[in-house]
Amino acid sequence: MSNYRTERDTMGEMQVPAEALYGASTARAIENFPVAHEPVPSEVIYAFGTLKAACAQANQALGKLSEKHANAIIAACEEVASGKFDAHFPVDIYQTGSGTSTNTNANEVIANLANQRLGFGVGAKGKEGAVHPNDHVNMGQSSNDTFPAAMHIAASATIRRDLIPALERLHQDLATKAADWDSIVKIGRTHLMDATPIRVGQVFAGYAAQAQYSVMRASRAIKRLEENMPIGGTAVGTGINTHPQFAAKVCSVLSQKLGGTFAEAANHPEAQAAKDTFVEAHGELKTIAVSISKIANDIRLLGSGPRCGLFELSLPATQPGSSIMPGKVNPVIAESAMQVVCRVLGNDATITTAALGGIGSLFELNVAMPVMIDAFLETVKLLANVTNVMVNKLLTGLVVNEERCRELIDQSLMMVTSLAPKIGYEKAAAFAKEAFESGKTIRQLCLERNILPEDELHEALDPWKMTEPRA
Repeated sequence: MSNYRTERDTMGEMQVPAEALYGASTARAIENFPVAHEPVPSEVIYAFGTLKAACAQANQALGKLSEKHANAIIAACEEVASGKFDAHFPVDIYQTGSGTSTNTNANEVIANLANQRLGFGVGAKGKEGAVHPNDHVNMGQSSNDTFPAAMHIAASATIRRDLIPALERLHQDLATKAADWDSIVKIGRTHLMDATPIRVGQVFAGYAAQAQYSVMRASRAIKRLEENMPIGGTAVGTGINTHPQFAAKVCSVLSQKLGGTFAEAANHPEAQAAKDTFVEAHGELKTIAVSISKIANDIRLLGSGPRCGLFELSLPATQPGSSIMPGKVNPVIAESAMQVVCRVLGNDATITTAALGGIGSLFELNVAMPVMIDAFLETVKLLANVTNVMVNKLLTGLVVNEERCRELIDQSLMMVTSLAPKIGYEKAAAFAKEAFESGKTIRQLCLERNILPEDELHEALDPWKMTEPRA
């Protein structure tokens, strides 16, 4: 046991690895939760570092914490937020549902780092003048408000840093293609069946709008997370043992530090007992995933073939598609995106279930928060990464097969739609049926039957004009 030290928490003695910066309570949690063998995401730990620093700054400003202790705590928190001590945060994701073990882990590590700065050794929490993990690092706080506050910080930070730039790239690429390809007309499809013509530029402008709206949705998610911060509610949302100005000061510090617009929750019991805001924010991400599924799936179907499918688009060849069929190339990037969407929908189900009354949300506290933030951060990571992959590997190098687009327009029976105002719906439908049965195009059949003067017919069957509103 020479590589261990003995520490105590309120339940008794624990053996702690000699080099560990955490203490007895964290060691107890490590023993209690050998479940996923995956620690809480590092983004949450960095958020805790930032949050605890803001709390120390607020407590000092309110006269609750000495300058010496505050400075030591803040410096330690900044080191934690930098990722320097990730190895000292080993508590499993599937721990106590309030995240108490992670909050305790943060308190112990920060206290030991602060005490080292003050000239004390690790485990000095009981010595006179030393920083105590509960009395000083956790001053005016509870796991019940710090863990959800850290969730909001981590979620908003990753959306801002990773997801929004990726979505903006996607929007720019699709908008560029919409402009570049606006002179190309293709056949439209509804219900998977032929419809009237549409410009390729119009199709991609629709995708670009989805990407633009996705940026807006991600921004809305950030706003909701930042404007409903639970910090200051302590145990059950009443703010017991907390200065009345504490939460507002903490949120002000966070806004200055992170560049957000953090604000104290309008109603602390709601912010702690319910996780509706978190469900709402992930709902925005779920909608983004749905948009990506539409874009990726449309592109892979429009690229199907090359000889026996639609093949209006040529997708970049990224890798061999079959171990048995030589020369086969598959839409693998789009397939990757579709799998991400499946996972995001699963994460949304996890987060929604974890927030349900009677499951996660019970009386004054939600007790399924660690799994919620783990799922949320995975969603952000996957959406950001696959969006960048789509731009790099699917959209870059995507080509419109103009000749194939013209060929399919000529063959489409729905070209008859523009004749309906001139010859009537019933007659136009009969022409479509006859053209299909005879194998002729609508244009050929109309010319043979002399339905309209030739000039008027050609104008009516002009694919470009069909893509513009007209009476």
